[in-house]
Amino acid sequence: MKTFGIILAIVGVVMLIWTGFSYTKKEKVVDIGPLEVNAEKQEQVSWPSYAGGILLAAGVIFILLDKKR
Repeated sequence: MKTFGIILAIVGVVMLIWTGFSYTKKEKVVDIGPLEVNAEKQEQVSWPSYAGGILLAAGVIFILLDKKR
């Protein structure tokens, strides 16, 4: 249980520091016989900052509950 709490706390801190990331995706626009046109589209993945705070708090709670046993 302590290990799970530590992992949650670390993930929470990372989510507070980095609020998202972006990646590039290749997308086929036109495909007519031997002619093929591709476009690169940039996608954004983001999460709210309070999600990191919730995970951090949950991790600390798990760590503290394990110490009381």
